[in-house]
Order: sequence, then C-alpha cells, then structure tokens
Amino acid sequence: MGRIVRAISAHASVVRSAIECKDIVAEIEKIHQTSAVTTAGLGRLTLAASLMGFGLKGKNDSLTIRMNGNGPAGSLIAISDSFGNVKSYVQNPVVEIPLNKYGKLDVKGAVGTDGVLSVVKDLGLKEPYVGQVPIVSGEIAEDITNYLATSEQVPTVCSLGVLVNPDLSVAQAGGFIIELLPFAQDEVIDIIEKNINNMKSVTEMLSSGMTPEEISLKALEGLEPNVLDDFKVEYKCDCSKERVEKALISVGEKDLTEMAEDKETEVLCHFCGKAYNFTSDEILGLIKK
Repeated sequence: MGRIVRAISAHASVVRSAIECKDIVAEIEKIHQTSAVTTAGLGRLTLAASLMGFGLKGKNDSLTIRMNGNGPAGSLIAISDSFGNVKSYVQNPVVEIPLNKYGKLDVKGAVGTDGVLSVVKDLGLKEPYVGQVPIVSGEIAEDITNYLATSEQVPTVCSLGVLVNPDLSVAQAGGFIIELLPFAQDEVIDIIEKNINNMKSVTEMLSSGMTPEEISLKALEGLEPNVLDDFKVEYKCDCSKERVEKALISVGEKDLTEMAEDKETEVLCHFCGKAYNFTSDEILGLIKK
C-alpha cells in the first residue's frame, strides 16, 4: 500500500499532491526482478503515473505513461487508474551500468534521452487523449515537468525519488507534483520557489520520518494550505483470461494457427507475471472470434 495526500493553498491557486509508496516499488522489484537502477527508473515513472492518474474524473478513466529513450532499459510503461492504483513494466529489467558522476544510480543512463515520453488518457471518449514530448532529461521528474508544461500548459514542479538498498530492496519511494493554476500571482510563485529551495530530497524527507501530509503541506508553507484528501493506493493489475484472449485475437489468424500446433500455450501478463494457459482447441476457437 501507498498513500497520496493532496493539499491546496488558501486562495486555491496552488495544488500539491504527495505520494509515499515504498511498498508499491518493492512490489515492482519483486515482480520484475529489476536491478537497482531499473527499480529506480521504473519506480519513478510509476510514482508519476499514480500522481497524474489520481483524480481523473471518471471511475473507469486511466492514464498510461510510456517512455523510450533508446537506453539499455528499453521501453518503460506505467498505467494508473483514477484512484491512483498502478501497474508497470520495463522491457529490460536488468541493467548494470556505473554510477553517475554524483555517485548515484544513473537512471538517465539506463533510460536514455534519444526518444519520447508519451501520455495517453482514456477518458471514456471515442478517442483517447494522446500527448507526446521529446525526452529532455531521462531522470523522469524533469521529463514529467516538461510534458505538463508543454503538452498540457500547466506550470508544474515535480520531484520523484526511489532509494534502493545494496541488497536491491527498496528503502524509500515517494514524490510530489505542484501545479500552479492560471491565476496564481507572482508572490505565490516566489513563495513556492523559496519553499522548494529549502526542502531536502523526497527520499531524505521520508527517511527522516516525514509523512506525505507533512511533505504536502511543507511546500505550501506561507500559503495557508489545507489537506483536500488522503487516499491509499496500491500496485494493482487488472489482467484476466478474457483480456488475454482479446490480445491473442489481435495477433491474427496466421500466428494463432501456429500457436495451435502446440498442445498448450502459456501467456504471461507483462505487468504481474500471472500465467494463463490455453489449449490447442481454445486457440483454434479464438480464430473463429
């Protein structure tokens, strides 16, 4: 389980969402058997998806973030529902590269910067909303900030952090997004900038015992903030045999016919690793659908 806490300034010109989700990132490491740097990268992207998906209006709405910078990790995908529950996947879970020049996990080196970050919002309309921007950093948070400012025209501050222990377990994971509404005055922006400059990193704040609520309110100090809501979120895969059937049908008759030559076909869910087995007769039945 994790927690998302949202706070708003007294004049409703700034909204701050903070998340603590060590357990979610630990589940990512457990499912995908990621190396340290991949845990950090996919963990950050998953945090961002949860924060951005949380609060989508429709209960069946969803948000998907895909990032491919042509780095050794390959494609990273994180999907959130409107309650902030998430699932994620990385193409190459084990990446072994040196630490960066600051002596920290080189997420930029694993993700790469030669590619795009895309966001798909399925809001129950005829066509989903799709936004896409070039990767500017590869460190995830800066790329999310750039996407929100460029594609959605929302001035934003984003900070994401995942701290991985030497034994590959997750020590801390959390982040926040601060959104400035169009009518935010210059003095409000100055206060936010001052608060951000005086704050430690997210993982340092969590390690010191600060809660998501305390982190959420700290960035809005001086703006008379109030907590809007406090929700529990989790790593949650909604796969099912019916969904896998639809995916198999989409591969086409030729490939299904080849699969049917085997007595049994096993299909693994990319997001949770659950196995679904199909007999030869079941595969042939999908061709008729």
